[in-house]
Amino acid sequence: MGNDLISSLSFAAAGMETQAMRLRHVSENIANADTPGYHRKVMTFAETMETGLVEPGKVRLDQSDLAKIYDPGHPLADETGHYDGSNVDLVIEIADAREAQRSYEANLRMFDQTRQMTQSLFDLLRR
Repeated sequence: MGNDLISSLSFAAAGMETQAMRLRHVSENIANADTPGYHRKVMTFAETMETGLVEPGKVRLDQSDLAKIYDPGHPLADETGHYDGSNVDLVIEIADAREAQRSYEANLRMFDQTRQMTQSLFDLLRR
């Protein structure tokens, strides 16, 4: 039983760490939404074969087309008056942030419930 409780804590902690990293990348994407030529970062998830824990996978750059912005006065504008914006869609980033936040909170609840169960087990053993 004790090993199962420790495993539960490990799974919950790994989930929280992964979602925190995901939120960091979403924050970077939002911060760079107006940066010319910025490609949004997309994080994958990987499962460790030995333990089954979820870990942050590789971070890759989204290769979808960059927005073409018309601003002839911009220093990066070409002869047609356009320059490459970013491919960050704020609606997608906000949705990703909410999903990561909810996943983080679910892992936090699991961690807290496991901690409470462990405390109850220790209380029973002390009697």
